[in-house]
Amino acid sequence: MIAAYERVVLTEDIPNTNLKQGDLSVVVEVYNNGAGYEVEFFASNGDTIAVETLEARQVREVSAKEILHVRKLDAA
Repeated sequence: MIAAYERVVLTEDIPNTNLKQGDLSVVVEVYNNGAGYEVEFFASNGDTIAVETLEARQVREVSAKEILHVRKLDAA
């Protein structure tokens, strides 16, 4: 189970948002023993972009052998 304050990666685009598969976020709340998570997404300057409640299948842990990637946020 993913714990609170761990970094996670989106496994799919989130409809009606600017959030895309591969975006990095931080778990801020764990629901029902890991069935769901509240995650917070940040811009590179530390501003919060979004807070979303997601199902466990929509996020995964970050592995040590991954490279981070930056993308420009599309206008809403």
